[in-house]
Amino acid sequence: MFQASTPSSQLSKPAQYDELIAQARSLMADEADRIANAANFSSLVFNSLEGLNWAGFYFFDGVELVVGPFQGKPACVRIPLGKGVCGTAAQTRATQVVRDVHEFPGHIACDSASQSEIVVPLVAADGALIGVWDVDSPLVARFDDEDAKGMEALCRVFVELAWTPASSK
Repeated sequence: MFQASTPSSQLSKPAQYDELIAQARSLMADEADRIANAANFSSLVFNSLEGLNWAGFYFFDGVELVVGPFQGKPACVRIPLGKGVCGTAAQTRATQVVRDVHEFPGHIACDSASQSEIVVPLVAADGALIGVWDVDSPLVARFDDEDAKGMEALCRVFVELAWTPASSK
């Protein structure tokens, strides 16, 4: 049974992410539906970390990224590979930590309040691109290397528990 306990802002970032990882594991452990897991994962992160205005998924449909479950204001629905922060993360398969989105060439502004962003590519065990995990903040420089490590660890849990062959579509 999942029990939420919001990470305290008094905890260090690594400790906050450790707690979120444990909560994510508990939340998804007994659920095989990918959409349900993505929705709960988005809500968990959005409601647990301070300074966020959007947290969610873009899934790769074989051609482009398509918005999936998220928390925040309505978002861009489709993003081509290589375009914006999300498309760049998907194409390069490298986490993008953007201190100031206005300095990122080709940034796609879905929400004008977003000032910084972190995007983690999601890759299946067989190497196939699943999509990206995208988190935005209305604060400049909200994300750093500790956030990158924490978000990457969270995403590994998501892929492990929500994107297995036994998971439904």
